[in-house]
Amino acid sequence: MSDLTRRSFLAALGAGLSAAPGVLRAQSRSARYPIGFSTLGCPAWNWTTILASADANGYAALEIRGIAGEMDLTKVPEFTGTRLAATQKDLAALGLVVSDLGSSATMHEKDEAARQKQLDEGRRFIDLAHAMGVKYVRVFGDKIPAGEPRDEVIARVADGFRLMAEHAAPAGVTVLIESHGDFTKSTDLETILTRVGSPHVALLWDAHHTFVAGKEQPADTFARLGKWVRHTHLKDSVPAGADRRYVLVGAGEVPVARQVMVLAAGGYRGFYSFEWEKKWQPEIEAPEIAFPHYAKKMAEYLSAAGVKTT
Repeated sequence: MSDLTRRSFLAALGAGLSAAPGVLRAQSRSARYPIGFSTLGCPAWNWTTILASADANGYAALEIRGIAGEMDLTKVPEFTGTRLAATQKDLAALGLVVSDLGSSATMHEKDEAARQKQLDEGRRFIDLAHAMGVKYVRVFGDKIPAGEPRDEVIARVADGFRLMAEHAAPAGVTVLIESHGDFTKSTDLETILTRVGSPHVALLWDAHHTFVAGKEQPADTFARLGKWVRHTHLKDSVPAGADRRYVLVGAGEVPVARQVMVLAAGGYRGFYSFEWEKKWQPEIEAPEIAFPHYAKKMAEYLSAAGVKTT
């Protein structure tokens, strides 16, 4: 990042960071679009910097996927004990919402000990979401293990989400399966969601993955799965050898503007969340560059789609 860009970013954060420890004040009460970012995009940042950046760049929501290197959110100091109340006050002071908590729990495991470990993580995150007043917890279906019949794995994943729903229902939390890993085809996701048949299990639509890995057009995916979509992941990429490299939104091959149009036209009322995978791909642009860029591009896309600020 250039010295000028870094200075501009730090200046934008200055007033929030200069507040008394543990207390941040909003830089602006201007209307905001329903955009958020995942903390996967800023893996080295502490909680105060995350809050100040979201506020300075006009975000409305945060998707919590690790804080300062700790991926188990039940161990993050700001979300435990007496510090949780102060954390919630800081969020409220800035007019920010935690859209969801991102767990690492996976529902494909066959080995009973491994499966129980994953179920336990999902339940701990549901309990934390309940304590924080957060509506959604992301849980993966994840893999179709080599050599296992696809139908058997899908049935096991659906059973796992039914168990998650049993724990989530009394907590007032909804568990979201993400279109991720080996579950990027809308037909597989529809099968799982239908089999679970619970209002406490829905979909996190990673629109990048259904387009790139699932080979589906956004309108087709939404036509099949739209009634379950409660949250989104948006990002852009280009081919990089046998893999993909994430690039700033609008610089790649993923039709993000069209995905926004499909969501808005379909009546989606959730957040348009930026999942910038800096944690897993450290070579991509710094959050100081990517987060302001996403906010600017999404203002263009959402305005064109008729989505209003609030």
